[in-house]
Amino acid sequence: MAAVTEPAPQPSPQHCPTPRELDDLELLVSGALAPTTAYDEPGSPITLTLPPGLAAEPVVELVDPEGLPLARATLQDDGSRTVEALTHAQFGPFRRLHLTPAQVREAHAGRTFVPVTGPLTVAARDQLAGLGPLVLLALVGTGTPDLSPVALLRATLLAADTLPDAVVVAVPLAAHDDPTDDHDLGVRVATTYAGGDPVRGLGAGSETDELLPEVVDVVATDQPDPDRQGLVLFFTGLSGSGKSTLARALVDRVLEQGERSVTTLDGDVVRRHLSAGLTFSREDRETNIRRIGWVAAEISRHGGVAVCSPIAPYDETRQDVRAMVDDAGGAFFLVHVATPLEECERRDRKGLYAKARRGEIPEFTGISSPYEVPDDADVVVDTTGRTIEAALADVTDALADAGYLVLDDRAPGVEEVETPAAAEPAPAAEIPAADQRPPLEVLFVCTANICRSPFMELTARLAAGEVGAAVRFASAGTHGFVDHAMDDLMGAELAARGGDPTSFRSRPLSRAMVEQADLVLTAEASHRQLILEEQPAALRKVVTLGQAAATVAELDPALDPADVVAEIGRRRGAPDAAYDVDDPYRRGPEAAAVAADRIEALVRTVVAALT
Repeated sequence: MAAVTEPAPQPSPQHCPTPRELDDLELLVSGALAPTTAYDEPGSPITLTLPPGLAAEPVVELVDPEGLPLARATLQDDGSRTVEALTHAQFGPFRRLHLTPAQVREAHAGRTFVPVTGPLTVAARDQLAGLGPLVLLALVGTGTPDLSPVALLRATLLAADTLPDAVVVAVPLAAHDDPTDDHDLGVRVATTYAGGDPVRGLGAGSETDELLPEVVDVVATDQPDPDRQGLVLFFTGLSGSGKSTLARALVDRVLEQGERSVTTLDGDVVRRHLSAGLTFSREDRETNIRRIGWVAAEISRHGGVAVCSPIAPYDETRQDVRAMVDDAGGAFFLVHVATPLEECERRDRKGLYAKARRGEIPEFTGISSPYEVPDDADVVVDTTGRTIEAALADVTDALADAGYLVLDDRAPGVEEVETPAAAEPAPAAEIPAADQRPPLEVLFVCTANICRSPFMELTARLAAGEVGAAVRFASAGTHGFVDHAMDDLMGAELAARGGDPTSFRSRPLSRAMVEQADLVLTAEASHRQLILEEQPAALRKVVTLGQAAATVAELDPALDPADVVAEIGRRRGAPDAAYDVDDPYRRGPEAAAVAADRIEALVRTVVAALT
């Protein structure tokens, strides 16, 4: 088999011959484009397109998506390649319909051959009914218009059942974004399958032609309305722009409405699971984005909604994700969260910009690495000085305009309760006094809930004293024992300070405990990380005890306790090991005494601000 190599073309939309273009196929067959009966005959080479890096390789293997070698192309002295078949594709839907031209000519000689590129209409069926025995050549290669390859075959098989005598053959004819070449190639391939038998092109038809009733459901399933199509919502923007916040808020709205299944693919969370082991080099970061894109595309393939919020600074990678989603039959909706760098840096929630400015983080987007502003965003949102609700409205309005998601202001079935007294701010005299407000819920967390966190809880109750009614303290362990007594050494330290460890019993941490708490104070940053991996929405209320103490030491002592909690969440920075309370378990009396002294000092600082 002869082959010619040429540089790989740039990616572009693909095209396949349509019934309109094949309408004059019989006329063309009688001209210069005679059937090709063998692919090695002079003047009829097969063009083999290779990436530039492979064009000079002596031997190139052609493989299927699973890596199974299908053919071997060997470079010749004249620049052509001979292609040796190794095997054929073993799997795939309707594999039985993928016959070679020789097999088709042997099995179906004497029939009329009709190329098919879309679902047949009633008018097309009537046009074919009088042509005698038929072979419907379903052109299912990459770029076939109208339907996916599987749907086209399903629809064509159903249409064949409505004709007096018709069989279906799958022809993997790919398109090349050139109508003339695609037309000529379609003619050549169709006549090769037909041999000397007649080939008929379908009439152009009309957009108003009625589909065969038998294929309507196939088309509806393959091409659902936008509000039922698989959807990938891709938020891109600088670190701190608000993209993750908007993405989470949107997910909540979709879940509240309850009409679509939705999956969140956040950049940081994906890195811990799908992309564990990748570095923060440009290559690895882009690999991480492509992995997110592939998973999102597969979700859209099955009609789900995937919400992604990586930084995704490079246009090339975003286009790769768009192509994956398009290939899966989903819709790609790009949200550019265009909050300016100055605002993102001012927020600096994770302390990353400061580290990047000091040179501690190489290739940091916006500082030492570029962000390529998308010019194909479906909506652009600037979150500067805006509430989450206001910024999210820009996104939901654009989704509604595109027909993908129409989200109500509240979940269906939830009645709005009128509260006239709350419509306007209450007079100062009617604002509840501190002792009339619900008590703050503070949860202390360590590993087993037998050493550090029970000491924190019981010490906090001692420190709160008689005003403790304003705050309720509890504790649990990320890997907590069930109903164990407090560690003897830490219990002794507590007793020496006037506490009573005898009634304490340990318990494991639960999701409900975190949700109920107003403030979660952990012994170490590792505990905080474990909690946030499972409950990222708790980000603003989970900090280490050391972080909380450092924050309240800088606050006005007269600040309201609820405002203290808010400030702890707002001012939290990146976890620092210097704030951790080391685990004294089984390390002897001295370690227990050190931990007890440190915990007591930190707890008293925090409790004083909260009470």
